[in-house]
Amino acid sequence: TLTEGKPKLVDVLPADGFDLKEFLRLAASLEQNSEHPLAAAIVQGAKEKGVVIEAVKDFRSVTAAGVLGTVAGRAVMVGKLDLLRNEKVSGLEPLAASAVKLQEQGKTAMFVAVDSKPAGILAVADPIKSTTLESLRELHELGLKLVMLTGDNRRTADVVAKQLGLDAVEAEVEPAGK
Repeated sequence: TLTEGKPKLVDVLPADGFDLKEFLRLAASLEQNSEHPLAAAIVQGAKEKGVVIEAVKDFRSVTAAGVLGTVAGRAVMVGKLDLLRNEKVSGLEPLAASAVKLQEQGKTAMFVAVDSKPAGILAVADPIKSTTLESLRELHELGLKLVMLTGDNRRTADVVAKQLGLDAVEAEVEPAGK
């Protein structure tokens, strides 16, 4: 693992018409039922901001895509852009454009929809371990080529791989492919 393994919620970007605390409450409440480390980062980040987490009904996890459920009577989705598209959420272009900027900073952008409408983006980052650069340098000195294998978005993965001087990157790999 190249990172500390302690992802943190770094950006909360509600779409127009969504209150920041309400947006974060809905998303974090849904994410509390997920086992994914990025979900835990969202829940922790929300709690640090004083957001009260609520119960979820009809929770469903879609492997390598995201989660869906009902929070306070509202249908909530958090995950990859394709999940929202597959669930017939339209008008995602502004969110997709915002996500590109976050991904170019090495952040993982997760899309949120509420009641089938684009609601915003949550971005999570996992800091690089302090020992990673030295370890990678030593491996390169041994003549090894280093490839990063990640489930993250191609843009985000490319940024991190470049920062670390890796030889190649395989992005958007589903858990079974790892």
